[in-house]
Amino acid sequence: MSPTLLRIYHNNRCSKSRAACQLIAEKGVAAEIVDYLKTPPSRDELRELLGKLGMPAADLVRRGEAAFKEHYAGRSLSDEEWLDALVAHPILIERPIVVRGDRAVLGRPPEKVLELL
Repeated sequence: MSPTLLRIYHNNRCSKSRAACQLIAEKGVAAEIVDYLKTPPSRDELRELLGKLGMPAADLVRRGEAAFKEHYAGRSLSDEEWLDALVAHPILIERPIVVRGDRAVLGRPPEKVLELL
């Protein structure tokens, strides 16, 4: 990925994700949009994203999802176990994640993406 190009890990059903994409488009910035439910990041990609975000895997987990409640609620998992969970159930990945070069932000609120523009 070019250091100037933005990559957005996006779910079109998510209002925050749509709002972040709209904000980026309004600024006229080119972006590669990755529908991460159709093309989920690999374990290595997730590890790299977490490094750029500066957060542990547990902080990237959407705890309101049915898959979380069914499989992980009440459990204490290591970073590696959370990575396994995110690979097995990509719906658990918080969104949107916006990447530019060696930096990334979680677009919650969507205005957080402005840090990368």
